[in-house]
Amino acid sequence: MNALTLPDIAAQTPAHPQALDWVGMQGIALPVNLAGQRINARADVGVSLDDGNARGIHMSRLYLALHGLEHNPLSPATLQQLLGEFLDSHQDLSRQASITLRGEALLSRPALVSPLSGWKSYSFEVRARQDLWGFHVELQVEVAYSSTCPCSAALARQLIQQRFIEDFADQQLEHAQLLAWLGSPQGIVATPHSQRSYATLQARLQPQAAELPLVELIDAAEQALGTAVQTAVKRTDEQAFALANGQNLMFCEDAARLLHSALLQQGELSAFQLQVVHAESLHAHDAVAASSWNWD
Repeated sequence: MNALTLPDIAAQTPAHPQALDWVGMQGIALPVNLAGQRINARADVGVSLDDGNARGIHMSRLYLALHGLEHNPLSPATLQQLLGEFLDSHQDLSRQASITLRGEALLSRPALVSPLSGWKSYSFEVRARQDLWGFHVELQVEVAYSSTCPCSAALARQLIQQRFIEDFADQQLEHAQLLAWLGSPQGIVATPHSQRSYATLQARLQPQAAELPLVELIDAAEQALGTAVQTAVKRTDEQAFALANGQNLMFCEDAARLLHSALLQQGELSAFQLQVVHAESLHAHDAVAASSWNWD
């Protein structure tokens, strides 16, 4: 008995010939090696279908090519090699290929004062594409921080001044008396409001970039803002965090400008765009600011 040849429906000519911009798969689970750790990621992969007379692409070839990411550190070079394999496996069908990887990196972050430390999760995306204009890589990461409103800080100070006038009008104060008043709820009658805030940084890498600067972007952003959210803390750390917030009062516009300046110092970037969101504790809506450099 002769074995039957398995049918290849994808090789048939489509009923309505038409080239397609992108064909592929989304949400593929796979491990990647980034920032010195193995990360559970999700991948979107695809190629253009430039031959309008072809019924479809070979999706299994894209899927199998992804296995190479399991064993090598994620870098621009490994991504470029992978996209080259996508196109080599689709000769005469495709001229452009792309991949997007999403995951969460866990970084150990020290407390501000005490010897404690803890793990923080940073959501990231890596996007790479090979097209008619060359190879391109973009890196996106989200950073959480605390923002204290400068306006509410000024209003709180005014209320404290007013209470001081009311409590000590025409009185001569002793140092100890003033110190006790400053440390009491009666003296500090108002505090400024602050909120957990988020910065989303999207950076395009220079063509010669050798690494994906995920940790470098996170460090630059947290240092520029000065109020990154904490993990394990003692009271000394909490007090230091209160001090950092008081010394880094910021509207969303201030945060966006600080980050813009910090990213300009990152030499491996050819362009970037950023957005900050302050999840207001005063209002029922968010305050948002965005900025970009060399982004088209």
